[in-house]
Amino acid sequence: MSRLHQSRIADFQEVLGEPTVALSKLRELCFSGIPFDGGLRCLCWKILLNYLPLEKALWSSLLKKQRDLYSQFLKEMIIQPGIAKANLGVSREDVTLEDHPLNPNPDSRWNTYFKDNEVLLQIDKDVRRLYPDMAFFQRPTDYPCLLILDPQNEFETLRRRVEQTTLKSQTVARNRSGVTNVSSPLKSTPSSLSEYEVLPNGCEAHWEVVERILFIYAKLNPGIAYVQGMNEIVGPLYYTFATDPNSEWKEHAEADTFFCFTNLMAEIRDNFIKSLDDSQCGITYKMEKVYSTLKEKDVELYLKLQEQNIKPQFFAFRWLTLLLSQEFLLPDVIRIWDSLFADDKRFDFLLLVCCAMLTLIRDQLMEGDFTLNMRLLQDYPISDVHLILKKAKELQDSK
Repeated sequence: MSRLHQSRIADFQEVLGEPTVALSKLRELCFSGIPFDGGLRCLCWKILLNYLPLEKALWSSLLKKQRDLYSQFLKEMIIQPGIAKANLGVSREDVTLEDHPLNPNPDSRWNTYFKDNEVLLQIDKDVRRLYPDMAFFQRPTDYPCLLILDPQNEFETLRRRVEQTTLKSQTVARNRSGVTNVSSPLKSTPSSLSEYEVLPNGCEAHWEVVERILFIYAKLNPGIAYVQGMNEIVGPLYYTFATDPNSEWKEHAEADTFFCFTNLMAEIRDNFIKSLDDSQCGITYKMEKVYSTLKEKDVELYLKLQEQNIKPQFFAFRWLTLLLSQEFLLPDVIRIWDSLFADDKRFDFLLLVCCAMLTLIRDQLMEGDFTLNMRLLQDYPISDVHLILKKAKELQDSK
């Protein structure tokens, strides 16, 4: 380990060692990247995302309270509906919402259960695809949720619920078309459930944990529920907490991720709400801001993009909404997030990072035509995030 790295770790330990963490000092350190060693990044993110208070004496009671609360959510929103369904014998696969004898009332518990299934199927499809180039999300977690995977009780897991729902919808489709002998669609679609290795009972993969976090979030926030892309926001948070070198933190990665994700979403949820697009907090405003900043910093490049009618919606929408999580490899995304979370005017720095990404490829953009430039922006060519962050910092300092 280099001397510089050791002294950086010492700097972090000093700030985090105080009874009250000095937030401005911590932000300054985190902005330049947080060492992974000793779980420093996990701890700093929890502070920067307002999950842990600055007063360290309050940590243990707060963590206990929040983790107990999360267990309560699991009982109410995953275990209870499963029990209720089992008690009514509704696990028969030919029963659907419209022909359910117990469902005259549109507000009935069933209606909720079936409506939730629609959200769950969307989440399921998205979390199974998380970072396909990494084995991590397919691997079993060391800390499966014992509350749900309780060997004494056969509680319905979300994975089981998804499997039953997909089977059910296939049965219905078959019955309606009058064809009985339809080969199982589960085999024919390549992105189907069968493609994934099924873990033995009592185990669950990391993607299943992420699925639960998103499902609970959707249930608690019906105004937004689940929008595609949230999986890309929760993925790096969960990965960071679930690889914490300290097992006493790692064991609670699920609950801690849930609350940090909830806090982060409170800051960026407007990006996901279409009706807010044109308001000052909406995504359109932020995309325009990328271009107005570019105009200040490099008017020639700005005019070139304008002339080619390359609108910020074509690329900046994804950059901003997903906090660049789709543009770089996961370790690089995590490094960018160190700086984004440390930004006290949260996400102003993100606009500068987007601007830096444009100015760093200005020569190519100035020469390229519409098609070539769109390809550059859709599949960003520079992978060195340190270079990008350095450029963004220069832009910030030159204000």
